[in-house]
Amino acid sequence: MSKQALVLFAHGARAASWAAPFERLRELTQARTPDVRVSLAFLELMTPSLPEVAAELVADGVTHITVVPVFLGQGGHVLRDLPLMVEQLRVDHPQTSITVVEAAGENAAVLNALSDYCVASLTPHGQAGSDPVGV
Repeated sequence: MSKQALVLFAHGARAASWAAPFERLRELTQARTPDVRVSLAFLELMTPSLPEVAAELVADGVTHITVVPVFLGQGGHVLRDLPLMVEQLRVDHPQTSITVVEAAGENAAVLNALSDYCVASLTPHGQAGSDPVGV
């Protein structure tokens, strides 16, 4: 039986508070998948890095890692940096299957959820951008 893990891969930032929504996403995802270990990894400026998380997961007996880029678009980090990192992970951990899915913002369901949020932000008095106090 394979032991699975899910790694939410985010960019990282200098401000520690930037990671809070990603931590909440990790917690929500972990609660929905109790049999799968859910971790958070960062490309830069924050730790842990993807190689650090992968090494820890492999040491804990994980045999399949799915990486979810929590990016809105397929920019240079997702198109260039991430494939190079994953290629190195596959060399470093040949016994582990590593899958990378599309960037979250490229997924239709994610875009629909964001659109729902945007539409819901319209005031009950009219269109977005209208003065909420009716002046």
